Amino acid sequence: MKSNRLEAFSDGVLAIIITIMVLELKAPKGESLLALQPMIPGFLSYVLSFVYIGIYWNNHHHMLHTVEKVSGAMLWANLHLLFWLSLFPLATAWMGENHFATIPVALYGLVLLMAAISYWVLQRTIISSQGEDSILRRAIGKDYKGISSPLLYLAAIPLSFLSPWISEGIYVLVALLWLVPDKRIETMLRD
Repeated sequence: MKSNRLEAFSDGVLAIIITIMVLELKAPKGESLLALQPMIPGFLSYVLSFVYIGIYWNNHHHMLHTVEKVSGAMLWANLHLLFWLSLFPLATAWMGENHFATIPVALYGLVLLMAAISYWVLQRTIISSQGEDSILRRAIGKDYKGISSPLLYLAAIPLSFLSPWISEGIYVLVALLWLVPDKRIETMLRD
């Protein structure tokens, strides 16, 4: 199987995830700007999760362009990633609905951690299938961002019991690290 079918399926799932997240935002009761105030925590949670889903979509898209042939193991690794990403709407809504309370913030971090791990598993599965000299392996190199992200999530989860805002800051920091365009795969595909 070519990677375009896997990519199309994944794109559809990610579009549904974003749709579910936005449907969790309820219109305010009232017509003044003050009516929006209770929505702020939910909206901020949505923005953060939207950015994360966008980052995964973008990197997933580039990664799949390095795949010549999709294996069964890649299909399962991709489903594993999509499973954890599909929990974003639940974690996002719970965190926003409860104004960034400790347990929802910790759970959000767990979902981020598991999504990062499952992305790494998919990456390693592709490399294993394509070989250590594959485009993807050469492109990711030492993968400092890929290694540091789960470590930061691992730190943020217990820190949420000290201060949920510290954990939120870490989640935002990791998102900002990934917002800087990662040209490694694009550069390798051009060469």
